[in-house]
Amino acid sequence: MSAWLSRWLVSLLLARIKVGSLVVVESDERRVYGSGPPAATVRIDSPRTWPKLIRGSRGMAEAFAQGLWDSPDLVALIRLAARNAGGLDRLRSWLAPVRWPLQRAAALLRRSTKRRRRRDITAHYDLGNELFSRMLDPTMSYSCAVFEREGMTLEQAQVAKLERVCEQLDLGPGDRVLEIGTGWGAFALHAAATRGCHVTTTTISREQHHYAVEQVHRGGLNDRVTVLMEDYRDLRGRYDKLVSIEMIEAVGWRHFGTFFAKCSELLAPDGAMLLQAITIDDRAYEVEKASKSFINTYIFPGGCLPSLEVIARNVARRTDLQAVGLGDLTPHYVETLRRWRKTFTAHADALAERGYDERFRRLWTLYLAYCEAGFAERRICDVQLLLTKPRSRITSRTYRTGSDHSQQPELSLSA
Repeated sequence: MSAWLSRWLVSLLLARIKVGSLVVVESDERRVYGSGPPAATVRIDSPRTWPKLIRGSRGMAEAFAQGLWDSPDLVALIRLAARNAGGLDRLRSWLAPVRWPLQRAAALLRRSTKRRRRRDITAHYDLGNELFSRMLDPTMSYSCAVFEREGMTLEQAQVAKLERVCEQLDLGPGDRVLEIGTGWGAFALHAAATRGCHVTTTTISREQHHYAVEQVHRGGLNDRVTVLMEDYRDLRGRYDKLVSIEMIEAVGWRHFGTFFAKCSELLAPDGAMLLQAITIDDRAYEVEKASKSFINTYIFPGGCLPSLEVIARNVARRTDLQAVGLGDLTPHYVETLRRWRKTFTAHADALAERGYDERFRRLWTLYLAYCEAGFAERRICDVQLLLTKPRSRITSRTYRTGSDHSQQPELSLSA
């Protein structure tokens, strides 16, 4: 498609902006779409941008990575897009019945085998510990932190999150704890060191496994932490408590039921599970689950966000678990991502020296801004869900709130 025709088609979409205003600067031309706040600006540096924008978020990301367009405030730009996405959402919903057979066929061709899942995980988490150490806090926590009070460092907020998980599960010295999704070992190390429990944790990332084993040894916790490198589907045994922090997004939409069934199987009759998950709106799930987007193509291959309704349905159908507590962490993720992006940007030169080139820097800058804006506009959310087995005596504890924006939502997990 020509640049002229693509520009005309994109302009038709931009003319439908109803909330806020977008300034498009190209060469010496300046066009304004919409009116009033919030406002955002985009600079088009090459006419090759327009045909790529027709391809949706993937084309948008490719063009940005190539330096074909830019913005002085990416978060503001993406938030403006999110506020005006209703019309596009409706169009995609109308087209869903037509697209569904094609998506289903594509999904069947791309089966989530253990080998493929390991390859997908490697594509993101094995990019190098040097990268993540220059973006994350000293705990190497790659999930939403909890800012309970003003002035907290990112490390303090991540420890507060880990404390919340331990408190919700009432972890103690006699507990046998299973963690699905080790990350770099932050939860396992914290729980074992502060609660005296034994933690078995598993990952399929070689980099994460190596790092976590090393940290366990350095912390003198070899007798309390076991680090495995196994797919969750291969796990055996019985545990008192189970933790999974932002790992379910990598499971794949066809395997959510398998995941919860396995978790239930691994728990003792009086056991409990704490799931921290990034979720998508129920109304958007069917459209998004098998779509090819910027995030699940370039950042998290094969990833899929569950919705609360999908979680509830699979828990009800595949387990004997009961949902007893639901906490909303979404506002905290906005601040978490803002700090990750700031640190990542500050280390751009050091990362470039280690082979992370300009294209990579731009792609990840966009990824971090994209997610920050998504949480800020609640296109996506982050929750902690407490699930218990029938004989469990654990009940939901009130989530501590350090600010007005951290309130526990109503529990609405009916199947």
